[in-house]
Amino acid sequence: MPEALAPLALQNKRVVYDMLFAAASQTLLRIAADPQHLGAEIGFLAVLHTWGQTLLHHPHLHCVVPGGGLSPDGQQWVACRTGFLLPVRVLSRLFRRLFLDGLEEAFARGALCFHASLAHLADERAFADLVASVRRTEWVVYAKPPFGGPAQVLSYLGRYTHRVALDLSRIP
Repeated sequence: MPEALAPLALQNKRVVYDMLFAAASQTLLRIAADPQHLGAEIGFLAVLHTWGQTLLHHPHLHCVVPGGGLSPDGQQWVACRTGFLLPVRVLSRLFRRLFLDGLEEAFARGALCFHASLAHLADERAFADLVASVRRTEWVVYAKPPFGGPAQVLSYLGRYTHRVALDLSRIP
């Protein structure tokens, strides 16, 4: 999600992080099921990462998706094209829409808190302006080519799930 939303996420972790997972899962499942793209029901796992490499708050998900899924009747494996699972631009735009729709819904039901520098966002117009500004930007969905096998998947996941945020080697 864009940097402009990171402070909102920091003040509303549960609500925003839940929306992050919901929007990502709905996006992946919907685009993968579309016969124009894969036409299959996929599985995946997602890991929340709340900090970027520069140690600034940057909530995002790392998703591991197999290179295909089950056919609609559940009887056969549908493999993706070599080196390509789903179109990144399509994923990005659907994810943005689903996430921002969820954010607006959370605001409407009073599920978001606004403290200190974000207090002005409690005003409906100010909140709508923020959402409109991030809706106009392109959101980044990054996709890597498929892994080489289970050992590489476990190694990748281990880097994001079994380490501390700040390694001693990064302290001067």
